Amino acid sequence: MPSPKTNRSLLIIPAFNEQASIGRVVDAVRATGLEIDILVVDDGSRDETAALARRHGAFVVSHPFNLGYGAAIQTGYKFAVRRGYSELVQMDADGQHDPAYVPTLLEPIRSEEADIVIGSRFVEDSGYEMGSARSVGRVFFQRVLAFFGGPHIADPTSGLQALSRKAFALCCSDFYPSDFPDIDVLLLLHRHGFRIREIPVRMAPSPPGRKTMHAGLRALYYPYKMLLSTFRSWRTTVSPGAR
Repeated sequence: MPSPKTNRSLLIIPAFNEQASIGRVVDAVRATGLEIDILVVDDGSRDETAALARRHGAFVVSHPFNLGYGAAIQTGYKFAVRRGYSELVQMDADGQHDPAYVPTLLEPIRSEEADIVIGSRFVEDSGYEMGSARSVGRVFFQRVLAFFGGPHIADPTSGLQALSRKAFALCCSDFYPSDFPDIDVLLLLHRHGFRIREIPVRMAPSPPGRKTMHAGLRALYYPYKMLLSTFRSWRTTVSPGAR
């Protein structure tokens, strides 16, 4: 794999069996003209995801088998730490996120107004429609996060985020979950003193027939696991001035 340029910014795209969209997503990022390196973390795909990502000009790191969304994101963080990046953006591989928002996400990081910036569908009315069950879940976990002393986040499950180096370096630690990094991670980052900000974005609907990471039996496991891990984040000892 060629060495990346010594610039400051990295875009992480976790991907699992995304051959239908990964080339289009990488091309869309490159078409913006942004000076940002693109890393596709292939999470054990059984299709041509990795080969297509390379063909379209992205750096690729591949897991030998599927480890989970959180593990793929953390691999990107570790890559960014080792290669000296000072800021990064993460977005999904299915085309739901618009790379035109990347500069807007990075601006509060660069101006040192925030450490984590979340692209939010709900901080303002964007017209995004979420199913009733997921809408109830979103509000429930907003309240759970606030109950444990975290910030009010309108879109706590958004996969479109930007992070400063200090923030993603902390996420390289063992506490980071391999499956669902959501309000538990936001709570711990908040308790470490990191400033979390939301900016309004528009997102495309999830592709028809796509199985989300909260679907099926995972829809039952997810709230159980999230409550336990959020409680753990609340109980974790944080040194004063950890940030």
